[in-house]
This record gives sequence, C-alpha cells and structure tokens, in this order.
Amino acid sequence: MSQRITSIEPATGNEIWSGETGDAVAEVAAARAAFPGWAARSTAYRFEALRRFANVVRKKDKEFATLIARETGKPFWETQTEVAAVINKVDISIDAYAERTPKHSIEAAMGNKVTVRHKPHGVLAVLGPYNFPAHLPNGHIVPALIAGNAVVFKPSEKTPATGEFLVQCYRDAGVPEGVIRLLQGGPDEGRALAGQPDIDGLLFTGSARAGQALHKQFADTPQKILALELGGNNPLVVWNAKDVEGAATIAVQSAYLSAGQRCTCARRLIVEDGKEGPLLDAIAKMIDRIIVDDPFANPQPFMGPVIDNATAQHLQEQWMGLMMKGGKPIRRLDRPHEDRPYLTPALIDVTDARDVPDEEIFGPVLQVIRVKDFGAAIAAANATRFGLAASLIGGTQEQFEQFWSHTRAGVINWNKPTNGAPSNAPFGGVGLSGNHRPSAFYAADYCAYPVTSVTGDRVRGSIAQGLRDPNMVEG
Repeated sequence: MSQRITSIEPATGNEIWSGETGDAVAEVAAARAAFPGWAARSTAYRFEALRRFANVVRKKDKEFATLIARETGKPFWETQTEVAAVINKVDISIDAYAERTPKHSIEAAMGNKVTVRHKPHGVLAVLGPYNFPAHLPNGHIVPALIAGNAVVFKPSEKTPATGEFLVQCYRDAGVPEGVIRLLQGGPDEGRALAGQPDIDGLLFTGSARAGQALHKQFADTPQKILALELGGNNPLVVWNAKDVEGAATIAVQSAYLSAGQRCTCARRLIVEDGKEGPLLDAIAKMIDRIIVDDPFANPQPFMGPVIDNATAQHLQEQWMGLMMKGGKPIRRLDRPHEDRPYLTPALIDVTDARDVPDEEIFGPVLQVIRVKDFGAAIAAANATRFGLAASLIGGTQEQFEQFWSHTRAGVINWNKPTNGAPSNAPFGGVGLSGNHRPSAFYAADYCAYPVTSVTGDRVRGSIAQGLRDPNMVEG
C-alpha cells in the first residue's frame, strides 16, 4: 500500500515536493521487460542516447542546481559543480567502458581464436544517497545503461525531488521509460527493491551500516552483483608542513566541505604532539571566518545546513558523547537556529579521551589526535575499521611513500584534501568502506561481466588418450 512522502527544504523548513511511494515489484517488472531490447542495441546507439541525456542536463543546469541546493541545503556554487559532474560522467563512462571492457581476440593454434567480450547483467537496482543526490547515483546509472542494463533507481527519501528530476532528464533524452525506472520511497521500499528475486544486482552508495545489512541480505545470492560504496573515518595527517596556512586551508576543506556530509571528509586530524599549536590556531581562525548560511545567500556560504533536524540532533549527540569521554573542544559544534539544521564547524582534541568510537561522524566535526612520531601517526591513521580516504600534508617524498605503503585506504593523497576524488580514476575503499567494487572510472567493471569464447574456423575434434585402437580385434 502506497504512502505519501514529502521533501522538506532544510534552510527554510518549507515543503518542496510530495508524492506517493512506489511499488518495487512493478518497477522491476517494467525494467525486466525493457532489458532485452536495450541490451540488443549497439554500444554506439547507447552512447548516443547517453550523450543526449548529458545535453538535456546541460540545458537545465541552473534549474537542476537550484533544486539540489533547495533540497539538500548545499550552497548553490557547490550544487552547480554537482550538475557539471552529472554531465561529465557520460563522456568519462564512455571512455571507461572502452578501456575496461574492450573486445579482445587472440589467435590460437590450428586457426582457433580466443575472444573476450562483455555482457550486461540484466536489471540493476541503484540506491542513492542524499548528500550528492544526482551525481552519486548517476555514477552507477550511466555506466550501467552504457553496458546494456536496465535500471531501477530509488533515491534517498530525503531527496526525492532531485531523483525525479534526474530520471525525467533521461526521459527527455529519449531513453526508453522501461530502461530507467524510478522507485520513490523510504527504507521499506529500499529493502523491497533489494529483495526482489528478478534483479540481477544492486549498486549502493550510503552508510556502512546499511551496506553491512545489504551484504548479509545478498549472502545467499552469489549470482547477483553487489557493489557497495560506503563511508569512512578518514585520517588527515599533517607533518612538518612548512606552509602552515596552506595546511590549515586543506584541513578545513577536507573536514567541512558540504558541511562534512561527504564520505571522503576528514574525520581525524593527526598531528605531532608539541608542534600542533600553530596549525590548530590557523584552523581555528579559519573556522571563525567560515560563512554558514542558506544556499543562495550573498555572499555565498562555505557551508549550508545539514540535511534535516534529526541529523543535526544526532550530530549534537555524537559531539556531546566525545566531550563526555574526555574530548576537549577547540571550536564547539553550535546550532544557531534551534528549528533549523544549521551547525557550526567543530574542532575537538580527543587525544586523551577514553573509548572514542570508531564511527563516521557525518557532519562538520574534526577530531584532533596528537602522536609522538611519524610511525605513530601511521598507526593512528590505520586505527579504524574503515579504509576509504587518507591524506598526508607536509612530510617528505620518502615519508609519503611510507604513508602510502602502510596506510589502508582506497584513496591516498599527498598535500591534497581527502575529498574531491577525480571521476577519471577508480574510487572505493577497503574494510567497512566497501566490498572491493571501486566505482567512478572502474564502475564499468561491475556493470558488465566478461565472457570468454574459443572459436574455430571448422569442426575439428580429437581425443588423444583413453580410447581403444579401433583396429584391435577382441578375442
């Protein structure tokens, strides 16, 4: 039975979208019916259809960015970059498909050939997050469609309007309606979609907890592809940085971009004990300059609100938990408007805190950890079940190589923020951050499977051993 869901604008509390929850069974059936025709099309045909989609988004870029800003609370300048990423994903995915899934033919003996080609899985479910409600699900949808799959997309229940707009862009581009289906709803609809026997796989971006639940749910269906892009408790190590102001700027970018609502945001700042003073002072001064305001304010803010009041309340509880365990605030997590989910950037020293939980605090909170030497810094960086992003600021080339070799993460940077991963490279993590199915440029790998064929120019059979000589007479 369908229910009504609404989307609330975080900055104002106004309703911006309302609609009915969908039917997972019906949406999967529609995609299943459309799949054979789409898969039978040439790759050139599918490439062209996706390029038309990019052109549709390009023509609607301001409208799209405005909607994302309203629905997520992210600054307008930032949602414009998200829409640009949606557009750019098409050409990047076409290049990735050509590079990652090409046809290979090898000449073998006696006129035989060994050929490797790729096939689509069939119907793939895509579950999208709220922090990048267009770019991140689109990062699954585009390569899936290019490979010949049909897709059932369920946006986050917190960003249904953006999901609807994205799918309508595919419709306007002439992509067949059955090939990209929209399922609106909440956790119940997500579970129903994941549990449909007629899907051939699920592509998910979201929390580690939800990813673990999906991994368990799919344990009895190894025939279905499962790609998990999860969160991180990401370390940022600053070590003997000569440019303190530059290091502070990178720390602020890493921790507070998108109000800390990026899976690659830095959660832990690891510094050398006794030398951290100038860096923390510079970070604190920059925090004091950060504008936190509505998405369309003038001047443009660096941060908008987090996604909703429940999230803001949860983050405040996590912050209080750090203080109760002995964390020492340097800049507090304040909530300027009690009825709106605005939060100020927070900085807290947890070096001497007890039993700090290894969890992703998905908001503008950066925890400081002081260590005695570089080896201890690497150990602290690895003191997590996650393994998504890590960055070293400062240090030497030799130290970066040591950091790269011994740090467990799928993205390891030097003198760059932890966030802002390039789309023309693989993106994924280890540990609780994923299941070894990196996305971005490598998404082509999980959207199609390889098929090996050995072919001959004529029928030729031979059994060399194990048969009786036909000329021998039995007596």
